[in-house]
Amino acid sequence: MAAVVAATALKGRGARNARVLRGILAGATANKASHNRTRALQSHSSPEGKEEPEPLSPELEYIPRKRGKNPMKAVGLAWYSLYTRTWLGYLFYRQQLRRARNRYPKGHSKTQPRLFNGVKVLPIPVLSDNYSYLIIDTQAQLAVAVDPSDPRAVQASIEKEGVTLVAILCTHKHWDHSGGNRDLSRRHRDCRVYGSPQDGIPYLTHPLCHQDVVSVGRLQIRALATPGHTQGHLVYLLDGEPYKGPSCLFSGDLLFLSGCGRTFEGNAETMLSSLDTVLGLGDDTLLWPGHEYAEENLGFAGVVEPENLARERKMQWVQRQRLERKGTCPSTLGEERSYNPFLRTHCLALQEALGPGPGPTGDDDYSRAQLLEELRRLKDMHKSK
Repeated sequence: MAAVVAATALKGRGARNARVLRGILAGATANKASHNRTRALQSHSSPEGKEEPEPLSPELEYIPRKRGKNPMKAVGLAWYSLYTRTWLGYLFYRQQLRRARNRYPKGHSKTQPRLFNGVKVLPIPVLSDNYSYLIIDTQAQLAVAVDPSDPRAVQASIEKEGVTLVAILCTHKHWDHSGGNRDLSRRHRDCRVYGSPQDGIPYLTHPLCHQDVVSVGRLQIRALATPGHTQGHLVYLLDGEPYKGPSCLFSGDLLFLSGCGRTFEGNAETMLSSLDTVLGLGDDTLLWPGHEYAEENLGFAGVVEPENLARERKMQWVQRQRLERKGTCPSTLGEERSYNPFLRTHCLALQEALGPGPGPTGDDDYSRAQLLEELRRLKDMHKSK
């Protein structure tokens, strides 16, 4: 049945992904999934465990995935359904993990930790452009992992730092953020896995709701509900007050440097509300995103706001970093307000250039949501030069 769904959903312009899926299907037919893999997939599927996605209508466009990119980066509705609702998604994640380990044995980017009065934030480059993070209480030698998609890379960092992993914070269910939950939670028996109960996160042990706080040593981490990318997407805010430093936002696929995530399980109004949640945080809050998309995102921002000098300065810095394969995180929310178009839907210049004008009742949020939707549409079509 999955083969029929794949062939139907990927018909037409998704030829490359169709070939990939046929290869996966062929391999899966020859080698049955192991018991552990089956358990992982059952925990990530629908409650009934039997639901398969329906074929898409011919009117829905499929956007083919670019070579070497993360599978969730440029994805059509058909591929998203297969990725999240069938065992093909897990197999595809495992394939991407093997390829990334071979291509980037030391990670896709060179990163630097940040140390704040006994609290350390360590970015870990994983897959082709993802970031996982270790948040460490250096006095207690306790660590929290955020979105540990490659358990081998995260475990290597745990051992290098000489810390004990006590918690995993998962922003959402996609395999490139949750794929390491099983191995790490089995290796560290007292490790708790946190996330939203609405998102079907694998190996979840401690469900979180909006404004719930996770305490580990002197680390105080607040969960904020930010639906849109997925229904149960959470971001995590590390409170800077206990260590007298800046707060840190681990934004998953909600917010990137000069960008935001695609709205897979919501609408523009939902995503706007989630972005406004982040806009309510302080300017000095450090942004630690789930992907290295900075150069491409700033290129798009230059298309919609070509005269934005803050964007131009940031682009020059990012290009210098990327020439040496250095990571670009963190930025600050104050910086993001100055050049990230997805946080600037309230700006008159952007509204005049792209916006639909006020809504039928003059509702500002109505026009901002439509502007956000238009920005997302343009971004999806944008090809960075």
